[in-house]
Amino acid sequence: MAMRYRLTSVETVLDSGSWLFTARDGRGEDIEVVLVPCEDADSTIEAWINRCTHEDQRLYREGVGVVVRDGGVVCPKHGSIFDSCSGDCENGPADGSTLASIEVTVDDGQVYLTDEDATYLHDGPSADDDADDSGDGPDSTSHLRF
Repeated sequence: MAMRYRLTSVETVLDSGSWLFTARDGRGEDIEVVLVPCEDADSTIEAWINRCTHEDQRLYREGVGVVVRDGGVVCPKHGSIFDSCSGDCENGPADGSTLASIEVTVDDGQVYLTDEDATYLHDGPSADDDADDSGDGPDSTSHLRF
């Protein structure tokens, strides 16, 4: 059986709309992972690497979380919407791509990290301060407002 690490409760993710943690991937790099609600019959929570596939743009923003609209995770930079259950995108600049997933398991109302290639480091964002994440929101030519 694969090792598992308790991350948070399903209730916490549902109440806040998303939940962010930092892990180390199999290459030794720190990655941010976002948990989002999924209304699929097989799952209630899914985990995605916190990056749009179109550009290196965070989906989860401090103070905002992830914008989930009609079962889709919205990229704050260009408005591409990724299905929160499958990670697939069928619109905007990210059309035809899929978010990178991280394996989690829900058991008795708790969410566990079960991905063999990811090691939990801490709750919240990584210490990485990319220029595109100055805290003022995404660099955008989009008309979207959240």
